[in-house]
Amino acid sequence: MKYFARAFGLTSAFVLFLSLYASALLGRSVFACTNLIVTKGASSENACMVTYTADSAGFFGRLMILEASDGTTRPLGGSDVLPDGVPTHKVLGFCGENVIDSFQGIMNDCQVAIAETTWGGREELYNTVGKFKYPELMTAALQGASTAREAVELMGRLVDEYGYIDEGESISVCDKNEAWIFEICGTGSTSEDNNKGCVWVALRVPDGEITAHANLARIGVFPKNDPENCIYSKNIESFAIEKGLYSPETDGEFSFYKVYGVNGVRDRRVCEKRVWSMFRRAAPSLNLPVDYAQGVEGAEPYPWSIKPDKKLSTADVAALMRDHFDGTEFDLSEGVDAGPFGYPMRCRPLYWEVDGKKYAWERPISTQQTCFSMITRSTADLPDVVGGLVWFGWDDTYTTCYSPIYAASTAVPPSTNQGTITRFDIKSGWWTFNFVANYAYPRYKEMIPDIKAVQEELETYFLRVQPAIEKSATELAQADPQLAIEFLTDYSQMQTEKARDRWEELANALLVKFNDGYTRTPDGKYPNVGYPEDWLRRAVQESGERYVLPDNEK
Repeated sequence: MKYFARAFGLTSAFVLFLSLYASALLGRSVFACTNLIVTKGASSENACMVTYTADSAGFFGRLMILEASDGTTRPLGGSDVLPDGVPTHKVLGFCGENVIDSFQGIMNDCQVAIAETTWGGREELYNTVGKFKYPELMTAALQGASTAREAVELMGRLVDEYGYIDEGESISVCDKNEAWIFEICGTGSTSEDNNKGCVWVALRVPDGEITAHANLARIGVFPKNDPENCIYSKNIESFAIEKGLYSPETDGEFSFYKVYGVNGVRDRRVCEKRVWSMFRRAAPSLNLPVDYAQGVEGAEPYPWSIKPDKKLSTADVAALMRDHFDGTEFDLSEGVDAGPFGYPMRCRPLYWEVDGKKYAWERPISTQQTCFSMITRSTADLPDVVGGLVWFGWDDTYTTCYSPIYAASTAVPPSTNQGTITRFDIKSGWWTFNFVANYAYPRYKEMIPDIKAVQEELETYFLRVQPAIEKSATELAQADPQLAIEFLTDYSQMQTEKARDRWEELANALLVKFNDGYTRTPDGKYPNVGYPEDWLRRAVQESGERYVLPDNEK
């Protein structure tokens, strides 16, 4: 299904400038996402959770709903290969401009949630023929599956039967009881006579543990005779042997990511370091070294999954997704490259060269190229219409606000389905949050406390009232399930629009307070801001005598 956006918005010269600036800045496409998976036993809420950051320059998305069907017809945008006559589930998802031009599911009405990160893999294994790209495959899984296990089994059957035409992908799937990762790549199919080539493996995350992936394949050695916890394509090892990618005699146990993935120093620096940072913060007691992520020769890879030091709440998970390697030697808010006000982003490209030497910027979880991020929650303690929840936030994870959207909703909040990347629109959720973030970046350390204060105010409120909302919804569901759905639809819209409206107020406040390089005081004065002493010292060292005044100058 192609996505066509309507353009809404303001028409002033200032807004036109912002629009053209954003288009030029964001026009390059670099797709790189981050997933954290929390099993039920690792959650303080007795729920499985999956996070997702939809990261790509120029990516603009709209939330949408793919309706359920009775099997006699199929909703536009859904899978066209699911069996006729078999009902399909309702799916909350999104369509996007520039990067994803089809519907991609997030969560269905049975609390099955799905997310992904792209890892590419060996270029010679990219298929040029086949049926499924990953968004359509994920959506088909949500339409056709009632559990996470059913979803990974269905994806395996679909690509085996119809083929796969996309890069290497890691797909996170969870329901209210368990979580899996499904990893897949092509086999280099280029002919319609051989259009079904792919290899894949799905591994269950042990209950009580968490795992993560961030644009590198993560499944290594896996159990061959444990169908309760691992399933895989029949050709997964034989194909590798046939193509000379693996030798049982010389290469030891078969490892999916070693055979089919890419694991160079550069890849680990910008990808696996995000996994390390989530693991180090969730389980400080493990004292995991950064060596593997830094590309140190012979360093041990990180565990497939770990047990966090404490069970994680929604707030804990949100905090883990807000990360610039804070407090480590890689802290992006420190150093000359952060500028005088601790700007924790780096302009692309990530890889660069000076005087013949190659370099790479750090790539954090929180990044300016995020279209949206989410935390899904699936819990067996609640009816499906209440238990399936998506905490949704536009733009950079560090400066967003996560508001609750229930997967049972019959309509998405208006601001999540408005706008386009080519025109600024303050009533679009993405543009509102994107504006606040971009306005703060040049004077980050000065403005971020104001943003974080509003973020904490709203998220604390949403989490505080959630138990009462869900208690009422559960009671409604027992008497009238449809009334419970209407109640949660209204609540989701109200809170998401509340967050957008509050962020528009925040934008106005920041424009007034931080204006023309000053910080306006409550009594209306404009004292000089200046620069931090360590940055001034660097300026002096680099400029020599340029700024020096005579000693006798008053």
